[in-house]
Amino acid sequence: MGRPVPWALALLLSLLLGAEAGRNFQLLRRQVLRAREVHAMQETVSRRRLLRPAPWHAPGEGALRQPLDHFDRQEGRGFNQRFWINEEFWHHPAGPVFLYIGGDSSLSEFAVLAGHHMELAQKYGALAVALEHRFYGASINPDGLQDASLRFLSSQQALADLASFHLFVTQKYNLTQDNTWICFGGSYPGSLAAWFRLKFPHLVFGAVASSAPVRAQLDFTGYNQVVAASLSDPVVGGSAQCREAVAKAFSAVDQRLHAGRLAELEKDFRSCGPLTEPDDCGELASNLADIFMGAVQYNDEGVQGDTVAKLCSIMNDTGLGSPYQRLIAVNNGFLQSMALPCVENSHRRALAELRSTNLTLSGVGERQWYFQTCTEFGYYQTCEDTTCPFSRLLTLSAQLDLCSQVFGIGPEHVREAVTFTNEYYGADHPKASRILFVNGDIDPWHALSVLKNQSHSELAILINGTSHCANMNPSRPSDPLLLVLARQRIDYHVGDWLSLAKKAPSAL
Repeated sequence: MGRPVPWALALLLSLLLGAEAGRNFQLLRRQVLRAREVHAMQETVSRRRLLRPAPWHAPGEGALRQPLDHFDRQEGRGFNQRFWINEEFWHHPAGPVFLYIGGDSSLSEFAVLAGHHMELAQKYGALAVALEHRFYGASINPDGLQDASLRFLSSQQALADLASFHLFVTQKYNLTQDNTWICFGGSYPGSLAAWFRLKFPHLVFGAVASSAPVRAQLDFTGYNQVVAASLSDPVVGGSAQCREAVAKAFSAVDQRLHAGRLAELEKDFRSCGPLTEPDDCGELASNLADIFMGAVQYNDEGVQGDTVAKLCSIMNDTGLGSPYQRLIAVNNGFLQSMALPCVENSHRRALAELRSTNLTLSGVGERQWYFQTCTEFGYYQTCEDTTCPFSRLLTLSAQLDLCSQVFGIGPEHVREAVTFTNEYYGADHPKASRILFVNGDIDPWHALSVLKNQSHSELAILINGTSHCANMNPSRPSDPLLLVLARQRIDYHVGDWLSLAKKAPSAL
């Protein structure tokens, strides 16, 4: 790769240093974010070396002053929202604008430097812009995590932020209708991309919505149904034997929990502290399930080697003993890969972390995102049906209790919020146009997305054997053929939209 330039080396160090604690899935998400940033840095540096001695300027970073409440201008207060702009590939003055939408974590300059959308930006001569989501990363006021401030955090406000940013960029570069806007997003930002096209069709001509859970759901039982199916899928290294072994292992855990054999579980699964409260047992069960859920959702992301194939190879290894003993081996491997001495199973500590209003300007915004699940989306991943291979302690009531305990939001208000979200956006039948929904079939979130063509221009691509937002990553020689073909289809539709915009610039 050659020697990294100084800013890249500094970022790499900032991504790799520091110890973190929390629930296992949160740890996995943080690792995935770090890995993606590092891969993006490597890809950017490699590309710059190939283009030498061509001049290059780093993307511009700025902050746009946004109102806290777009829908009540008498509110008066505002916040600074980070953005990045990359003019490197732009065919000035009539080239298109590709908007990368931020979500439930911080953004960096790599949002306009690397990824499949940037490969498309280079091909089509686009101005690349990216906007960090309000209340995540550095786009937040000092008191932003206080309960009184979080009421300004919603997808509706985020879409209004995007409209305001559209106006800012348009004025900054004197853009006209000849500059066609296309937006890109993955996961929650994938939903935002679809909704931006739905609600602001006069501003954005098309949207690529990757792994977008556009249907809010209170009890997301489908998540673990997909996890179970993926653990059985030979395409990614799973098998029926693996899924059965996982189910037997968690059944053995539940039996010990119900029998009160807590000291045995604390020792076997290296708990940082005793399981002194009933909710601590739920934390233990959730942490163990997180290892498998994370391996499925982020399969083949290159994060600590935890893939479906690797976990199933352990769960199928009868030489390790019973399925319960194999689960112990999986947990030990996870702790080793994360460089952790033990598993934090304290429910009190989990509550304290969610209640904390101390700002963290990088990484995942756990408090903010849980607030959005309570006020808009639900998405609670439960294990109360027979198809789920994990512990029956993963209940809907336990997760709804967190909304009440952390934010004072009762279960009925959460249900009403989920219903409203689907009414407001149309769930998985949004009735829009020129939206491309892209999903991987082993990604558990695809169960809440659009999987079939809704019209001649509201299209779906389902990629066999790929995980969460896999199509958004930079292209690699090792990419499976079906992923390569899916990216080619995305490329085709983006090109088709741009051609259509030139023929009929007033088309909505």
